[in-house]
Amino acid sequence: MRTKIMQANPITPTIPLDQDGIHHGFLRLPYSRDDSAWGSVMIPITVIKNGEGPTALLTGANHGDEYEGPVVLQELTVALKPEDVTGRIIIVPAFNFPAFMAGTRTSPIDRGNLNRSFPGRADGTPTEKIADYFQRYLLPLTDVAVDFHSGGKTLDFVPFAAAHILEDKSNEKACFEAMAAFNAPYSVQLLEIDNIGMYDTAVESMGKVLVTTELGGGGTATAKTIGIARKGLRNVLIQFGILQGEKQLETSVNLGMPGADCFTFCEQGGLYEPMVDLGDPVGEGDIIARVWPMDRTGVEPTRYHAKRSGILISRHFPGLIKSGDCAAVIGVPEV
Repeated sequence: MRTKIMQANPITPTIPLDQDGIHHGFLRLPYSRDDSAWGSVMIPITVIKNGEGPTALLTGANHGDEYEGPVVLQELTVALKPEDVTGRIIIVPAFNFPAFMAGTRTSPIDRGNLNRSFPGRADGTPTEKIADYFQRYLLPLTDVAVDFHSGGKTLDFVPFAAAHILEDKSNEKACFEAMAAFNAPYSVQLLEIDNIGMYDTAVESMGKVLVTTELGGGGTATAKTIGIARKGLRNVLIQFGILQGEKQLETSVNLGMPGADCFTFCEQGGLYEPMVDLGDPVGEGDIIARVWPMDRTGVEPTRYHAKRSGILISRHFPGLIKSGDCAAVIGVPEV
């Protein structure tokens, strides 16, 4: 019987990952294309290491139109010094770099959604190669991962940190504690409706601690959401002993998303009218959105009702909505 040999990933770091000090460079992904026969995708990376200790892997722009993470992580690469750190911090401000450069959710190279491409393939598309490199080379080094998200161009969220409901209750507890340390205005215990191929699943399946976020949306960032990201990241790094100091803690509203009935999806496209603002309470059966026809007058809108009581934590952002789009999401206050 022949033993299958796992193919090496073509991505190579231009800096050392295991030497003390601060190193700025790239993850170089060979990518031959029309305008560069022997070209590469150069994904910026910074590694800061000082002695023994935990490793934090920090990522932004898993989706390329989400900006709080890239801003805060770029700032970290110039603000931190090795002597500030115990252990190691690996910083990748633009995880899906091609999507980030294009300002799109998915990669313009292969239309790959990085957050649905794990565990990836060494001989796959560029997006799959990025996923494979993180899966096989960076995640094994990691103790805690912080992956920044927001709503991108199509959703808007109340600012929250999230951790997932997991079968491994020991890891779930550690993730919930890290989420609490992040201390966003809202903290969500999340049951994913579709976790196949997610980076989150890749991290958690290795028994690593993951904190993720949704910090706003609309394809931009604000001073408020960047401030939440900055404070939360510092808190998590202090929680793990990688940075020193006191955590900055304020009141956080604890929410759950226990099932698919938290989500409302549009079944008929048109002109989107939100009937409830983010953070507002809703009761089961309340109208949370109306969708008006675009091509005629004198026709009643389609009404979308909350399937359960809670707080509106996410809504469709653009003024027009299509069939299949997520119209609204409800979080349930934890008692």
